[in-house]
Amino acid sequence: MTNSDRQGQILTVLAGCDIDALVFVAEMYAVQLDQLAVVLGVPVDRARGVAARWRSLGLAESARLGPGPPWVWVTRPGLAACGLRYPAAPPDLTRLTHTRAVASVRLALQATTAYRRARASWRGERCIRSDGRGGDRGHLPDGELHWPPGAAVSWAGECWAIQVELTRTTAAGTAGIMRDLLTRLGHGGDQGPAAAWAGLRPQYARALYLCSPAALPAAAEAREALGRAGARIEIRDLPAGAALPPAPAGPVRPVPGEPPARVAPPRLVPS
Repeated sequence: MTNSDRQGQILTVLAGCDIDALVFVAEMYAVQLDQLAVVLGVPVDRARGVAARWRSLGLAESARLGPGPPWVWVTRPGLAACGLRYPAAPPDLTRLTHTRAVASVRLALQATTAYRRARASWRGERCIRSDGRGGDRGHLPDGELHWPPGAAVSWAGECWAIQVELTRTTAAGTAGIMRDLLTRLGHGGDQGPAAAWAGLRPQYARALYLCSPAALPAAAEAREALGRAGARIEIRDLPAGAALPPAPAGPVRPVPGEPPARVAPPRLVPS
């Protein structure tokens, strides 16, 4: 295949819904195949074919990195095709559990009626870090949920910090992160220029914590320790499917061409 033929195939692929799915995968660092199926709105077998097509065009890689379905992540050419400048790298093996959980939270939020009707948007930790908005400003949330001004929700125009907690931590440490998120000044919910909002109001109107059973007690205790400010902290259970799937009992079908293995949503938006 010539470079011209390959470029033509890439343009054909990206002309459809694939571009949105590829951007989603890039923004989340990586997703597992069952999550890719949800993003695409297709059965897992069709998502498997999409992943294989991306791989054949050099847009993505896939491999079994642990329990459950294969992981899919975007390559340097794929990032360039999406107009993204993130560093190209496979997912961090030490953070697979967290990576899956954050992607599950985003999918659950995007499935809510409020999110769809308001045309809200998600900005992930990878984007925040790439924008240079991390630096020495404190803790980076796992995501930001932006509600456009004028949306038909009582929190229109707000920006929320999204925090996924999986492991047991100290209440004091969690309270420190909560306090940092709630007192930080910066962007408003409309994602406009920072200068338009700096110093005028908190960057995050509230923080939404999605917790595993192990992390829930510390989060609840930390919120209580904040006093009145704790009213801006929402605590929810992780959505279904956030945990890594168990290892299959029988043989599994790989994504074509992949290398060998290296080793009912809760109410997320306040009513």
